[in-house]
Amino acid sequence: MAKPFLTYEQQLEKLRNEKNLIINNLDAAKEALKSIGYFSLIGGYKTPFINSMTRIYQNNASFNDILALYHFDLALRELIFKYLCKIECRMRQLVSYHFCAIHGEQQSAYLDPHNYNLSRKNTNDINRLINILNYQANKNPDHAYVVHQRNVYHNVPLWVLINTLTYGQISKLYTLLPFQMQSSISKNFPHVKEKPLEQYLKVLTLFRNVCAHNERLFSFRTQIDFPDTKLHDKLSIPQKGTQYICGKKDLFGAVIAFRYLLPADSFLDFKRSLIKLLHTYHKQSSQLDEPTLLVMMGFPSNWTSITRYSL
Repeated sequence: MAKPFLTYEQQLEKLRNEKNLIINNLDAAKEALKSIGYFSLIGGYKTPFINSMTRIYQNNASFNDILALYHFDLALRELIFKYLCKIECRMRQLVSYHFCAIHGEQQSAYLDPHNYNLSRKNTNDINRLINILNYQANKNPDHAYVVHQRNVYHNVPLWVLINTLTYGQISKLYTLLPFQMQSSISKNFPHVKEKPLEQYLKVLTLFRNVCAHNERLFSFRTQIDFPDTKLHDKLSIPQKGTQYICGKKDLFGAVIAFRYLLPADSFLDFKRSLIKLLHTYHKQSSQLDEPTLLVMMGFPSNWTSITRYSL
């Protein structure tokens, strides 16, 4: 049966009286529900605090415990998104630079399917990409800098147009480039080859979407894998069969990607911020101890050693 509509007061009454959730301040809890929504807050963050069989909250869990986890995840999304944007910015520049170094500034170059890896399996993807690029260059009125190039010069160079593309479109553009151009781009990341870079971009696009759409991040898992790396081995991450149990489909995989794709100083800043974020959360709620939270995030217990090893 469909779940019935409940007022804020009824939602809180159900949580307190039927689910045994401790609510010390009903007015503050009501304001939180007004700001976030029951589904996003309770539905999104109740799992660590509730008995999966009885659906009753346990260990004196409180509304504030759920709220603290929500705010931790919100700050986590903001942190991850910040560094995803740094990688996105660098990829925009590298892709446009290396493409234009070979094909020049004319928009006809990036609208020509022969300037991509025109294999049979790529044909449909290339055509879809060119349709997107053509729309952005010739029709989309939303970007003033593109409209200016279109009207004044009757040409939109790729180094201009690429700023209109999404993370996923940049990832797809890199994937469809000829191997030699991919190689030139990947050399800007000294420890990442062409295909692993393609895989990193593809999976990081999924994390970018989670952050942009305000979905739950800390326990997010993807359907596709991050590449295996030397860091998986150096951190002695256990394996189940041939699969590492951390750093493949989880947030720690994104952290490993950051280690490979960010400049060393940027990664150190990221790591310090993440450690601070974890400490702040544990000051606000004692319900989830650090080992339990790290497991839910996909982090090994020795994750901070990630900067101890060379790539």
